[in-house]
Amino acid sequence: MTAGSDSVLELLPMVFAAPNEALARARRVLESDASPLHASVAHQVIGIWQRDFGDLRLALHHLRRARDCAARADSAEREADVLGTLGVALVHAGRTRQGLAAFERGVLRGSGHTRARVLYRRAYAWWVLGHHGQALEDVRRAIPVLRQADDVIWTARALTLRATVHLALGAVDRAEADFTAAEALWDTTGQEHDKADAVESRGLAAFRAGDVPAALRLLDEAEGRYAALGTPTFMLNIRRCEVLMAAGLAPEALAEADAAIAALDGIGGQSTRKAELLLAAARAARLAGDPHTAIARAALAVRLFAGQRRTWWETHARLVLIEARVAAGRRSGRLVADAAAVAERLAAFKAPAAPEASLLAGRIALALGWRADAERHLAVAARSRHGGPPLARITGWAAQALRAQAAGSGRGVLQACRRGLAVLDDHRMTLGASELRARATQQGAELAALAQRASLAAGGPRRLLEWSERWRATALSAPPTRPPADPALQSGLAAFREIAARAEAARREGRPVPTLEREQRRLEREIRSRTLHMRGEVPGDGDRFDAGRLLAALGETRLVELAVVDGRVHALVCGGGRVRRFEAGPVAQAEAEAEHVQAGLRRLAHPGAEARLPLVEAMGRRLEELLLGPAAAHLGGGPVVVVPPGRLHRVPWALLPSLRERVLSVSPSATSWLRARRTTPPPGGRHVLVRGPGLATGGAEVPELVGRYGSPTVLEGAEARVPRVLEELDGAALAHIAAHGAFRADSPLFSSLRMADGPIVVHDLERLDRSPYRIILSCCDTARFASVGADELLGLVTALLPLGTAGVVACTAPVNDEAVVPLMLALHKGLAAGLSLAEALRDARAAVPDDAVHQATGWAFTAFGAA
Repeated sequence: MTAGSDSVLELLPMVFAAPNEALARARRVLESDASPLHASVAHQVIGIWQRDFGDLRLALHHLRRARDCAARADSAEREADVLGTLGVALVHAGRTRQGLAAFERGVLRGSGHTRARVLYRRAYAWWVLGHHGQALEDVRRAIPVLRQADDVIWTARALTLRATVHLALGAVDRAEADFTAAEALWDTTGQEHDKADAVESRGLAAFRAGDVPAALRLLDEAEGRYAALGTPTFMLNIRRCEVLMAAGLAPEALAEADAAIAALDGIGGQSTRKAELLLAAARAARLAGDPHTAIARAALAVRLFAGQRRTWWETHARLVLIEARVAAGRRSGRLVADAAAVAERLAAFKAPAAPEASLLAGRIALALGWRADAERHLAVAARSRHGGPPLARITGWAAQALRAQAAGSGRGVLQACRRGLAVLDDHRMTLGASELRARATQQGAELAALAQRASLAAGGPRRLLEWSERWRATALSAPPTRPPADPALQSGLAAFREIAARAEAARREGRPVPTLEREQRRLEREIRSRTLHMRGEVPGDGDRFDAGRLLAALGETRLVELAVVDGRVHALVCGGGRVRRFEAGPVAQAEAEAEHVQAGLRRLAHPGAEARLPLVEAMGRRLEELLLGPAAAHLGGGPVVVVPPGRLHRVPWALLPSLRERVLSVSPSATSWLRARRTTPPPGGRHVLVRGPGLATGGAEVPELVGRYGSPTVLEGAEARVPRVLEELDGAALAHIAAHGAFRADSPLFSSLRMADGPIVVHDLERLDRSPYRIILSCCDTARFASVGADELLGLVTALLPLGTAGVVACTAPVNDEAVVPLMLALHKGLAAGLSLAEALRDARAAVPDDAVHQATGWAFTAFGAA
């Protein structure tokens, strides 16, 4: 080879080190009077770039030209190398038979080192096709030769591929060993794209090992590396969708998959990747509760995989298709047979999804009353409960619980549910972000429902209470993990705050805001990503609920926990040393009525709507019938604590006739109430009063409150800046914040309170060492939550409860700002007299003027916790 030949051959490794530079140099070679050998290399480089980052049709054109030029140059080794590249492109184009034929010819034409690289490429193609045994055999043959040739780059690629195949087969330890060896080799090279791919693969390995935060962190790092190189990330999109779904973020996974499909179609990219993205979109749509979209995506994926002769993938797509059809309400013997066939095929592939398919077959058979068939399939699925990653074990325990249910063993159901939820507890506590902890509980929703159903059938209300508590508001059982110092997160929050403030000012002045809004969304994504990367530092929750301890603590108080079993509300009245159960109404009707009440309160916030007051009161009576039923007559004469399920968080409980004149508080769980009751005020008794900007009344109650608390800290005007406010809130005995509240249903942890320099968001509050012992939020929408996971709530109030706040007063509906002022003054009068938040709020409602606007305002505020 001449010096010129060497420089042209350098373009091949460059395509994965500096892809765009390699592409430009290859085009310059073709513009010159290149020899057939040099032209072959240049066409191959362009073909690789187009295959992986661009138009697959152009890739095939250039790779065929590269093959023909190599033949004219009479270089068997050059032709073999190109045939290996062409084989991969043909497989990605769905032309599997032609691709495998190109590999066969490449293996025959090449020798030694070249043949090993062709074998590596064929191993990669086998992996794409789902033929994992053949992939391992080819890569096993390639690695020793590549090592002997001291080919660091191709050896590292082969080790990375072998690790990826091991992951597909569930052999995480073997994959880790190969990834570690490959990473050591990559560190000695300048192959930036290959290095990014190695980081991405590490993310997949972390996910398979059950470490979701590490997986998200590594995939985000890989995305940053690809962005620096200017290359697309379709494989990374597929892998991140898988992690997002496991984290309970299925809607985000669906959006990412659909966006990647559109981008891939836009450049004429690989049909193999399109099929995989369609499969990811189908799974995400099913998990997001959209079975019809899931059916459409899965059916198209099945057709593409079948046409590409990718049986392994086709079988996985058929599993999702059956799951989506079942989710859409279909049940038939044909579906049982189809699910069983898929399970058998997945087991033959040694695919980790095999137990999931057996569980599906068992579920359908149970629904049809086919006990023997159900037992056979569920028994197979239940084997996975003893080993493997957490979600596989949870699948196994769900199968075991269904087996026990079919056998009529309530005890067996509860035992299986207890074991399965314990697995999920351990997994959940590895997650540092409260959002991930909350969403991960969805994985245990079926187990929790089975346990509640078995408890109800056994007839013991105390047992139903215990299982209702077992999976209620568990994300609030421990504070989120906070890094001791994360400058990037702090600077991100500061930048977000500045942009949000500028956008708000622009809206008020009627100036355009699209650019600012785009930047705000970008910063939100960065902040959220950093929080999702945090691992949990708290061990499994040892503070298990004990009904006896609750009853002993209640005294004259009655705690009413609302459990939803098979769509109906059961009111569990705790107090007087016992637990009693009363059946109320359908939860769907209660949810609808609660939304009507919200609309009624919204209208009553405006003067002139007094005529609607009787209608709203009538809605309150209907809500009481649906939510409490006969329990309303058994609440005793003392205080009442209501523990609703997450889906009923918008109920204004003070509107219910039996609760209207009571000392009333609301808690996400009985466990949370007990913990709040044990919380002690901080030393020093600091009081903090905050007034944010832009309030209709200017936070008129704040100046009136100053004299009641001696020398409180008052933050208003330019003093009400986020850093200062957070500093004063930390460890305060009482905080009153009069500031505009904004609830973000799309991203609840960006729900906010507006300060002089921008919003305080939930992410800010989660960084407090200890939130105020008592806190009063006097403006609209401060007590709105997003219901996520199995029965979890995300919002401003729920961010405070795990951080040391024993009691919160906040608003569940829009209110009249002027009517809030007398209510708040009366509330603080009661607090100054030594009353609890719930007692003071009850008396404040009675003290304000007796008109529709003031009554509606009083009903809209709720006391949370036990202070």
